[in-house]
Amino acid sequence: MTDLQERGHLLTEQVNPDSLNLDQLSSVEFIELFNREDAKAVAAVVAAKENLAKAIDLSAQSLKKGGRLFYVGAGTSGRLGVLDAAECPPTFCTPPELVQGIIAGGAGALVRSSEDLEDCAEDGEVAIAQREITQLDVVVGITAGGTTPFVQGAIKAAKSRGATTVFIACVPSEQVSVETDVDIRLLTGPEILAGSTRLKAGTATKLALNILSTGVMVKLGKVYGNRMVDVAVTNQKLQDRALRILQDLTSLSREAASTLLERSGKWVKLAILMHETGLDKKQASKLLTQYQGNLRKAIEAKK
Repeated sequence: MTDLQERGHLLTEQVNPDSLNLDQLSSVEFIELFNREDAKAVAAVVAAKENLAKAIDLSAQSLKKGGRLFYVGAGTSGRLGVLDAAECPPTFCTPPELVQGIIAGGAGALVRSSEDLEDCAEDGEVAIAQREITQLDVVVGITAGGTTPFVQGAIKAAKSRGATTVFIACVPSEQVSVETDVDIRLLTGPEILAGSTRLKAGTATKLALNILSTGVMVKLGKVYGNRMVDVAVTNQKLQDRALRILQDLTSLSREAASTLLERSGKWVKLAILMHETGLDKKQASKLLTQYQGNLRKAIEAKK
């Protein structure tokens, strides 16, 4: 235990003076306190907007060149990264390998606490090597307190391979400094329950990841207006959503929209392009490929 690092100075480990009587509050007072503190998570994301925007732009540029986006974390941070990555295929019809989550301890750590596995930097390095990270890829290290060895090791290894690196932490850079291309600090302050970073820090991280992945997908042409035109039509709910998107954007009846969706191979984006241009499936698909999947540019090219 001689190498045990003192972390009491970290912002995420400090005691919140506004919740010292947490165990004495009524349920309503408890909720009101949480609401006040949770508002700080939103403010923290706003304060980090410049670097978050930089992360969106660099990630989109890399993915357009054939790169991949990786989230690396442990505990809550790792689970949030895996969750965000897992939501990309159904929302944007991306291949599973395009956005990936890496969590210390592997899949088992998603449902069972395995925080001891985050203490090995070498494991983070191995995770990067196993996925054959290259200069085309983007690696986002997520660690509320900034000190997680698994994440630190992964970032270092990714950087040595020429990958674009992004660091997301909830402590100021003067407390934990990291050599990275983009440094995002979500300064949410001490937690209501001291040290429990699944709370405000976790909320701010989830918000930031929502923004990052959605922003990247918008820039990749996965969105038309504010519609998920690359939605994967894999169940009844998503088929209904696809039909409503088609009806709203084409003014077709539900029956006509259903026929169009089937003709397109259940690809909303292609269905819209076919409707707007009069092209058949093969011609529309070729045009869409010509414009790297950007529906707006493909439609404008035929006007």
